[in-house]
Amino acid sequence: MKIVLLLIPLTLMLVSLGILLFVWAVRNGQYDDLEGPAHRILYDDDQDMIPDEARQDNEDPTTGAGPPPSDRPPGSADPSGASAQEWSR
Repeated sequence: MKIVLLLIPLTLMLVSLGILLFVWAVRNGQYDDLEGPAHRILYDDDQDMIPDEARQDNEDPTTGAGPPPSDRPPGSADPSGASAQEWSR
């Protein structure tokens, strides 16, 4: 019976701690946007993070098309499979 006198206050303290943590999380916006992070992973933003001078290809971000064949370095492959030397012929 003496253990009940210890467990009841301990349970009340744990419940009040849980409620305080929940209130803190709600006030700090932890539950504001539940779907945003799941959709954000699908966005392709890798190209924006690469500096222009470090890019290997000069793709046009609006069309996704690469540079004209004459601008490709010799021996580089075209998305269609033809090399730059074949384009210059």
